[in-house]
Amino acid sequence: MPVWLIWLVLAIVLAGAEALTGDMFLLMLSGGALAATGTSWLFDWPIWADGVVFLLVSVLLLGVVRPVLRRRFYSGVGLPEPAKALEGKTALVLDRVARHVGQVKLEGEVWTARPLDDNDVYEPGDQVTVMRIDGATAVVWKNP
Repeated sequence: MPVWLIWLVLAIVLAGAEALTGDMFLLMLSGGALAATGTSWLFDWPIWADGVVFLLVSVLLLGVVRPVLRRRFYSGVGLPEPAKALEGKTALVLDRVARHVGQVKLEGEVWTARPLDDNDVYEPGDQVTVMRIDGATAVVWKNP
């Protein structure tokens, strides 16, 4: 079996293992193995030279590319959660809202609801404000 093929198999195995971890460490090693595959195939260097290429490229990818990718993936602001966007909106009580029961119409959709204060009760037709979304339940409060 040619040496370049061994490097290629190693690159594919490392990339596949990266799919299980998601840490981008094995992906950088896979890049080093892919570079060693190319140099082995193009130049037919001895295996120790391919190992040096693997080591240099892997260290370069781990030290330079991986930190940049991790910052880019994990520091993004992203889009606001749709549930967060509903906080502060006004809703219409459809069914009596009490401690364990109730429905409101919020942004054209029917939501289960409960009052912010467990002792409060809101009747159909009341306008309430959404204080927060708790799972699939709107926690509401009526201004006095």
